[in-house]
Amino acid sequence: MGMTIALLSALFIGSTSVVATKIGGKATQQSLGMTVGAVIFGMLTALLFVWPRAGLGYVFNPRIWLVGFVSGLFWSVGQIGQFTALKPLGVSIAMPISTAGQVIGNALMAAIVLGEWTTVRVWIVGLVSIALVTVGAVCTSAQPKSKRQRLADQALLNSELPAADAVTDLGADPTATSAITSPTSPAAPKIVSKKDFRKGLTAIAISTVGYMLYFVFPNLLHKVGFIANSVYDAPNGDGLYYMTSIVLPQSFGQIVGVLAIMGAMNCLMNRRAGRPVSPVDPNDRFFVKKTWQNIASGLVWAVGNVCIFIACASPSVGQAIATTFSQLGVIVATFGGIVVLHERKTKRQMIFIVIGCLLLVAGAILMGLFTSK
Repeated sequence: MGMTIALLSALFIGSTSVVATKIGGKATQQSLGMTVGAVIFGMLTALLFVWPRAGLGYVFNPRIWLVGFVSGLFWSVGQIGQFTALKPLGVSIAMPISTAGQVIGNALMAAIVLGEWTTVRVWIVGLVSIALVTVGAVCTSAQPKSKRQRLADQALLNSELPAADAVTDLGADPTATSAITSPTSPAAPKIVSKKDFRKGLTAIAISTVGYMLYFVFPNLLHKVGFIANSVYDAPNGDGLYYMTSIVLPQSFGQIVGVLAIMGAMNCLMNRRAGRPVSPVDPNDRFFVKKTWQNIASGLVWAVGNVCIFIACASPSVGQAIATTFSQLGVIVATFGGIVVLHERKTKRQMIFIVIGCLLLVAGAILMGLFTSK
């Protein structure tokens, strides 16, 4: 059951970026709408599951609230960073690179900090699995190799798009350049400039650190004794009550974190523009239709989030396997970007995408079969 739950997380997490990009809106609007959806789901989880089964002692446990809230703050760094990377890179490039970073970071944190890998054999298999998943993720983000194709598509990009500096990264609509197409050549793929690629990689690097801390923090606080074994293990040694009760405070940490980051970025942008330093951008609108529509992406993400943390606490799974399995969502995101968002790919790219997906699956299966507890 634990493995099944871990795989379900991949379906929902992988769908989140596709749903958010399809709905549209700026990165801040997407993140804010998503956190509102997460708060709604967290309240429903606490009201309909945690309270009836575990009692109010779990719903209002101050230590669980502290752990969940801080974990949510880390998530807000990861999510805004990832949404910011979608604009310059596109879903089918940004998500695989983000996946590679998360797989390496989360698995090694679980193995080293949480001590989940205890034998030489498990370490060897685990590292091979990480390598397969990482190479697979990189393969799925391959760009056209032909110089002629690159020059032709770059010319198309320059002729059809506004300058990259015309908008700020955080305030940009990531759907604006999700597919580069020509009226006479609908199959033209998106070509990412070196400048945009650097911007995207920087955002993904920050995002990866945030996500890594968000994943490891609840288990780490149990490891160091802040969360008692009796609280962590209930009801049957599977951590179900602890991980589901974390969802509500985590969602509050997410929304506070998103608002704080938005305010800090607006202060910086206002200062650069010569305006009075203020957490509010006069040209930005947070509470608009796109924000409320992105509640849907928040609900989709929240289901996947619960699945991840339940799997992390499962004795038969653990964090290294759960987070690696959840990153199979990159397959959903990649093909979702191609099919749903119409991100165009060359024949060469499609070959690499298929190879990458096969490597991802192979790495996840190897991790699940030979490193499980």
